[in-house]
Amino acid sequence: MKKEHGERMKFGLIGFGAWGEHHAAAITKAEDAELIAIACKSEQTFAKAKKAYPKTRVYRDYNELIQNPDVEALDIVLPTFLHAEVGVKALLAGKHVLLEKPMALTVEECDRLISAAESSGKVLSIGHEFRLSSQWGAIKEIIDRGDIGVPLYVLVTLFRFPYRKGSEDWRWQLDKVGSWILEEPIHFFDFVQWFLAEHGDPRSIIAHGNSKGRAEGLYDNFTSLVKYDGAYAVITQCIAGFEHHQVIEISGTEGAIRTTWSGVMDRTLDPHFHLYVQKKGEAEVRELSIVLPSGEVFELQEELGRIVKHFRAGTPLYPPQEARKLVKICLEAERSLREQKEISLSF
Repeated sequence: MKKEHGERMKFGLIGFGAWGEHHAAAITKAEDAELIAIACKSEQTFAKAKKAYPKTRVYRDYNELIQNPDVEALDIVLPTFLHAEVGVKALLAGKHVLLEKPMALTVEECDRLISAAESSGKVLSIGHEFRLSSQWGAIKEIIDRGDIGVPLYVLVTLFRFPYRKGSEDWRWQLDKVGSWILEEPIHFFDFVQWFLAEHGDPRSIIAHGNSKGRAEGLYDNFTSLVKYDGAYAVITQCIAGFEHHQVIEISGTEGAIRTTWSGVMDRTLDPHFHLYVQKKGEAEVRELSIVLPSGEVFELQEELGRIVKHFRAGTPLYPPQEARKLVKICLEAERSLREQKEISLSF
């Protein structure tokens, strides 16, 4: 049951593209949130938002939304090159901010966002919703219980259809996307940080990739080797494939995990997923039941369901300092690929 109208946190949404529509739906489903304003850039998305949410105020200029005194929190779902600009304005205007990943195009932009959050006293949380997954979360629980001993190796692979170009083809423009490594591989670097947490931060990275004649940074095929003290990880992605097929494999000192996720699309509501584990002391391989649905649409709903409590408590759901590390890892992977050498990492 929803709380009384006045008790729900009033949200504004900036961006109403393909993923922004999912955010709007997730806000309206959240127990403690109320969507009172949306900002859209194009006439098409403006008309779509007005039709879908007739009782919600819709703006064509996000600056006007930011200045709305009734808005307490902003959910920013914009192309990456706008994250720092809009996020800083929102924070300094006194709004809590949920900002889609990647945090920004550069480490310097990440630092601007963190500084704005600190000076404003508002909460900045970055949208790495994969950590709220029933499937990926089950892996973390297995590791934390010690069921496979100490994790030594992680493999994350993705085989999928090409990226959508996005509004005005921004995702295929290097100055606006930064690198395709910042798109989905950033989630996979986060997986590795999460699953190998007991090994600390990574020490070095080496990467390789290629594309069908596009500019540096827009790689159809990307692979990286990330070294930790006592462990390592391989992350590989092909976006010249079809459908959406994900695999994670982990070996530890006393057991192993293998999990898969497949769907016709990345945002399907009807995926197929499995989780297998061989625990320490057992020869048998078990398939574990995942009760809740798995997929980024469901994880987004979980994120918006939790974020208000974090805003009110003054703590991010996903800390910007950790999101900054991920941006740096991705950019160093890009540099490794470009310079064809191993890069030492420091944070």
